[in-house]
Amino acid sequence: MASHSYVSTTLNLNLSTLTASLPPFSSPSSKLSALRISNSSYFPSRRLALLHLGSVLPYSPLLDVKASKLLRADGSTADRLMAQAATSTTTKENVLEWVKNDNRRMLHVVYRVGDLEKTIKFYTECLGMKLLRKRDIPEDRYTNAFLGFGPEDSHFVVELTYNYGVDKYDIGTGFGHFGVAVEDVDRTVELIKAKGGTVTREPGPVKGGSTKIAFIEDPDGYKFELLERGPTPEPLCQVMLRVGDLDRAINYYKKAFGMELLRVKDNPDHKYTIAMMGYGPEDKNAVLELTYNYGVTEYDKGNGYAQIAIGTDDVYKTAEAVKLSEGKIVLEPGPLPGLNTKVTACLDPDGWKTVFVDNIDFLKELE
Repeated sequence: MASHSYVSTTLNLNLSTLTASLPPFSSPSSKLSALRISNSSYFPSRRLALLHLGSVLPYSPLLDVKASKLLRADGSTADRLMAQAATSTTTKENVLEWVKNDNRRMLHVVYRVGDLEKTIKFYTECLGMKLLRKRDIPEDRYTNAFLGFGPEDSHFVVELTYNYGVDKYDIGTGFGHFGVAVEDVDRTVELIKAKGGTVTREPGPVKGGSTKIAFIEDPDGYKFELLERGPTPEPLCQVMLRVGDLDRAINYYKKAFGMELLRVKDNPDHKYTIAMMGYGPEDKNAVLELTYNYGVTEYDKGNGYAQIAIGTDDVYKTAEAVKLSEGKIVLEPGPLPGLNTKVTACLDPDGWKTVFVDNIDFLKELE
């Protein structure tokens, strides 16, 4: 079974946003050694360069002034400038409209662990996940394991990364928790305690609501919120990240990612607000939970949590939408060297990373 090399590869790009304390580790496979370069030395293809030229020219009222002056001297030049501006504006509108109808789904979330076998045992025995596949790349000194509640072509899963010799990571203060829907929170907590797991919040109703929840920690200290629900097609249901400006984050994920704002809940007693965003209802899909803590604008992201991967029908248009929505492209769209998988990677305004993967290429990798 083919590997998701694009995920581990993009983790190792020399990005200015990564902290200096990140433990060193090499790229995921010898096929992708060409990606062991900085973004400043990454050159997109001629096709991509032409795409950029045709779609990122901003519209400006100054152009009308310039064009009116040129019209008196050279009507054909003015016509070309005006046409170029009109085409650019139309392209922007088309790209952002296209995002709303793109076939997108949250594929997996990537993070690093210090003891892979211990974590796999905890997830399978305590949370009921299945080990979907595992790969070891000794030449690059890392191992990956994919776990979830169903196959990768239809479920949101976790991708665990173990780097040889690194047994501990800094989770930071920005990452919040993962959410798992269970039918019986009390029973799940009892099982976790019996297996030696850590329970940080005993079962009980959520503050200000009636849903029964509990919080636990995995062997590396990543928090999981257990939510009591009936049967659901997507038990791995949440990734919670903290942001410094909630309105800005909501607008970004709506425009660039095409996500729906499912609900917003303010909790003034505890000085935080959450926004649930995703590609469908919370009880049937994995969602992104954005949390704003009153007065906090920046967070330490540590070096444990890495990124989310999302499927798309067109990584090129996706990259343009990100650029038009105040996001930052850190891996230009296109096929990875040595592979046919087309990807692009970006940072949101808070610095959280996402990798977009071509839908067809993703399914081919699973064959």
